Amino acid sequence: MTVTRSPHLDRRQFLATAAGTAAGLAAPSNVSWWTLPRTWRSRAQASDWVLRGAAIYDGTGAPARELDVAISGDRIEAVAPRLDVAGAQIVDLRGLALSPGFVDIHSHSDLGLLVDPRAQSKVRQGVTTEITGQDGSSIGPWSEERLRETAASYRTRYGVEIDFRDLAGFLGRLEREPAAVNIASMVGHGTVRAMVIGETGRPATEAERRRMAALVEEALRTGACGVSSGLEYLPGAFADVAELTDVAAPLRGTGLPYASHMRNEDDHLLAAIEEAFNVGRRAGASVHLSHLKAQGARNWWKASVVLEMVDAARAGGLDVTFDVYPYVAYSTGLSNMFPVWAREGGTEALLARLDNASTAPRIEADVRDKVDQLGSWDAVQITNTAADSLAWARGKRLGQLAAARGVEPYALFLQIVRGDRNRSGMIGFGMSEENVGRFLAHPASIVCSDGSALAVEGPLSGGAPHPRNFGTFTRVLGVFCRERRVLPLETAIHKMTLAPARRLKLAGRGVIAPGAFADLVAFDPDRVSDRATFEAPLQYPVGVPHVMVNGQWVLRDGEHTGARPGRVVEPGRMAHPSQPP
Repeated sequence: MTVTRSPHLDRRQFLATAAGTAAGLAAPSNVSWWTLPRTWRSRAQASDWVLRGAAIYDGTGAPARELDVAISGDRIEAVAPRLDVAGAQIVDLRGLALSPGFVDIHSHSDLGLLVDPRAQSKVRQGVTTEITGQDGSSIGPWSEERLRETAASYRTRYGVEIDFRDLAGFLGRLEREPAAVNIASMVGHGTVRAMVIGETGRPATEAERRRMAALVEEALRTGACGVSSGLEYLPGAFADVAELTDVAAPLRGTGLPYASHMRNEDDHLLAAIEEAFNVGRRAGASVHLSHLKAQGARNWWKASVVLEMVDAARAGGLDVTFDVYPYVAYSTGLSNMFPVWAREGGTEALLARLDNASTAPRIEADVRDKVDQLGSWDAVQITNTAADSLAWARGKRLGQLAAARGVEPYALFLQIVRGDRNRSGMIGFGMSEENVGRFLAHPASIVCSDGSALAVEGPLSGGAPHPRNFGTFTRVLGVFCRERRVLPLETAIHKMTLAPARRLKLAGRGVIAPGAFADLVAFDPDRVSDRATFEAPLQYPVGVPHVMVNGQWVLRDGEHTGARPGRVVEPGRMAHPSQPP
């Protein structure tokens, strides 16, 4: 990065010269009103930076243009072909692309940002905003018991104190102790259900549904940007459509989505999609399908039908989008290999059923059918174990590991489950590369990682996690844009920036325009690439030298600066609390 200081125009001359040009070039008509504030210039401050010579991808999907970007405080001051202002530091970005910082619409960083606020694996991909509270699980509202368990776990493992029990408390903590990235959160249906009903599998009563809806309303008032559900997980899997409708109903009129990890992503995928659409229609809410996939080779043909269903729903007036990550494998808990009925009641109940002569054969049949759907035991890779005594399994494919140890694969699977008390994680190789590309290219898709902010060293570097934690956004740019040409670069950037920001009404994010927040990423379009693999996932990408969050450099010349300028962002809220509303 080359930095010089401009000796040219003073601020008054600069504004007079740049305003007209920048308005025409950087504020296209398809940028919503909420991206362009009217109060940001109330701060009497000269520009701090002029970023010069980059190919600007403004987030709208428009082709690149070579323009300068001036930054004052936390905002973009102007965008024009040539900007000079006295005192500004000039950053030469010739040969690089400059885009809005990437908005990861489906993230699981959550409490990890308190453990390591640098958000290394996300920042180095160009991510500047993370959307947490996914798959039905958010940081609160928690019962006293859940708070005690979580607090004890994080105190013991990381030395981090948890002093909150709901989303407002969590977001307040991040405002006081910011991370390197911005954060927004949905409220999780599963978390709310556990608070009201517990882990039981019975249907909710009408009074309980009202209580859940009230908790969702409270979360939305305190800044939640949607409602998520995780219907393959407990206790969310126990909800029926009536319950989901009541929980999503507070979204009516907000434009914020009901985002669903659907009940099924393989043999019953089409029915699961229809259920999600029905919840949206009955609740009067937008619908967002989480990490859309057709899982298992016998279900790959359904991708065409899925996209037809999305198109038909949108044509019929339902506001539908979906997110997708650029990999052929998913990641979840190893417990997800078991059917829902076997998991009801928690770990002790599951282990008892595995030892029960009447239920064990049924469980085994369901697990083996899941493996058949994936293809083989080698399609199951262990990512992490809570017990260090099982470290030998981390990063290994179950089929290969069983052969090496001379054990039948299902027996080895049960050995790990029992030895780790059902706390292990897995990667499942179940998707088609062609379908991933088709989903990415669809007009309704948004890029997500479905991963967490991790690091190659320190407390968040353990195990063998899915490479999506380290490479999602750079893989889209390098593999699906540059190499395979599945979609143009400007389209991919739109799906990473303005599209998710609009979906969640994150004012001033996801666009390069005067008055927008200065969340920016500079990358080399000829070099940008992911390096993380399933065999060696703890590797940062290449080709992303500079990242700015709220006007501060977090990544500069490929090095993390240690800055933590991230903020809590909420739907529709433009100004930071310290600035004019």
